Amino acid sequence: MQEIVAQLIADHQAGLNRFIVTANPEIVLAARKDPAYMQVLQTADYVTADGIGIVKGAALLGNPVPERVTGFDLMRTLLQHAGLHHDRVFFLGAKPAVLRQTLAAVRKQYPGVVIAGSHDGYFAPDEAAEVAAQIKAARPAFVFVALGFPKQEMFIHQFRDQTPALWMGVGGSFDVLAGVVQRAPQSWQEHHVEWLYRLLQDPRRLGRMMALPHYLTLILWHKFTNKQN
Repeated sequence: MQEIVAQLIADHQAGLNRFIVTANPEIVLAARKDPAYMQVLQTADYVTADGIGIVKGAALLGNPVPERVTGFDLMRTLLQHAGLHHDRVFFLGAKPAVLRQTLAAVRKQYPGVVIAGSHDGYFAPDEAAEVAAQIKAARPAFVFVALGFPKQEMFIHQFRDQTPALWMGVGGSFDVLAGVVQRAPQSWQEHHVEWLYRLLQDPRRLGRMMALPHYLTLILWHKFTNKQN
């Protein structure tokens, strides 16, 4: 976390355009099935291990990563920096009501942040260019895109060149920041069972949770057969 934050702040101060992906097993599996999505992810400047499955998988394949870097924690740290330096931030995504609560939480928790603009995540594909034009006009230093995968990465890939900013897909982070969804307590996070806490909160997530065993099965298959899958 410290390394990626230091690098991103240096990039921001240099006025560079950056695309950050926080990859979890669901994103990896989706990219494995969709070559176009895979190509988009490969254009990212940085990919972090968001999900204990990524960390465990990397270790099993003999290419360990230092630690898990979640999208929510990274977004929160960047907001702290933006608040200290009065940087401009654009928020894109979530339901209109959730977005309003997110902006209210940002004003309360990070009063120094300049909210350059916002737009909810409910727009038609043919309206995407108009939304991107709003982002360009807002001149943000940071753009947080909470459209869910793969839509958020596709949007960033298509429009990131319109303005030099740090662009990051943050999935459901607005829901957590707004207080609509409760994040697992720290002890659950430390024991790597945050997924179980989320499942207990919302049993409808069971289908999505199956991505983790599927992902680890593929990792083990690759490890013991030495085949690319």
